[in-house]
Amino acid sequence: MRIRTAGVVAVLGLALAASGCGGSDDDSSAPAAKESAGATGGKLVIWADDKRTAALKPFAEKFGQENGVTVEVQAVSKDLQTNFVTASQQGSGPDVVVGAHDWIGNLVQNGAIDPVQLAADQKSGFNETAVKAVTFNGQLYGVPYAMENLALIRNTELAPEAPKTIEDLVAAGKKLKADKKASEILCLQSGQNGDAYHIYPLYTSAGGYLFGTAANGDYDPKDLGVGKPESIAAFQKIAKLGEKGEGALKRSITPENSIATFTGKKCAFLVSGPWAIADAKKANISYDISPVPGFAGGSQAQPFVGVQAFYVAAKGKNKALAQEFVANYTTKPELAVALYNAEPRPPALTAALDQVKGSDPDLAKFTEAGKNGQVLPAIPAMAAIWDPFGKAEAAIIGGADPAKTITAAGKTISGQIK
Repeated sequence: MRIRTAGVVAVLGLALAASGCGGSDDDSSAPAAKESAGATGGKLVIWADDKRTAALKPFAEKFGQENGVTVEVQAVSKDLQTNFVTASQQGSGPDVVVGAHDWIGNLVQNGAIDPVQLAADQKSGFNETAVKAVTFNGQLYGVPYAMENLALIRNTELAPEAPKTIEDLVAAGKKLKADKKASEILCLQSGQNGDAYHIYPLYTSAGGYLFGTAANGDYDPKDLGVGKPESIAAFQKIAKLGEKGEGALKRSITPENSIATFTGKKCAFLVSGPWAIADAKKANISYDISPVPGFAGGSQAQPFVGVQAFYVAAKGKNKALAQEFVANYTTKPELAVALYNAEPRPPALTAALDQVKGSDPDLAKFTEAGKNGQVLPAIPAMAAIWDPFGKAEAAIIGGADPAKTITAAGKTISGQIK
């Protein structure tokens, strides 16, 4: 489950920006890493979460045997990013860490990761959006292995047709409630603190944005969209779906109960990601997956696209070996498929996606739902968004004035960015 909380990427204050980290991604870099790795020997330490640790261990052991080194894959169950930054600053961190791409801005500013040196032909084997997600300040900082985005998952027994607009969805959901076939119109998690990640498709469809982009396409923290007229107009539309309006968006739908409400057949429509599918299958729900519908007459709904990746620790004890593992081992389809089997999210490596998509039609549907999505901003300023934006969303869903509430949130966010 994807849950966003305040300060998820703002930890321990920001150290001096790691400018001029060096490294390149030209064709000559990867062989150089391999030569120095072989001469170094020693031990390679990899940190990952529980699900990925088990999948990584056999590959790590094989890499160790091939390179004459010891490889340890250590599970960090909670606060992996925070623990990594702390350990990095103390000189006790791993050589490689596995995590979300939106950590990158924070990790770079804390001097915790180095650019990854991939040859051009290696980069071309990945989904372009995934490569863009792990590129920061013009440099590649990670090797992506999986992608994720929200989609509309619907119970096809209750809702045979995919709604074309959010208005169509609300109408269908209200009829199901009236017929006592469902108790909720829509399961889109909010809770008392809101959820910027899950509301984002509707926010973008109504014209809202978080950050503008600079000439090079990177997100520009100086162009904050929250509190601007576009965001006010967006939340005025969202408010009409809230508790004082249609009742489709409710604070009682939380990260803890949104999927369970859907699998309990209490609502026909769920906005969630690939992580929800296992529960739907376990509950024997007949389901289908389609893009999150936008507002009638509005823009296409754009979910965030997130990427999971491998990073080379800047203060690791065996950096050459880490570069070799990340650049020339995590790029193998076999490893990407094993990670997919541990948790089915679309592989970022095209060759791996081609291997698994035939047996899992859901992958193509999630990919289709995310093809017009926006890469989740990895800039440090994003840390200032989650809490104020989410709380404003929850308040507006509950009936607070959209203009006043989102304007105040914009001022709070702007103050934290400066």
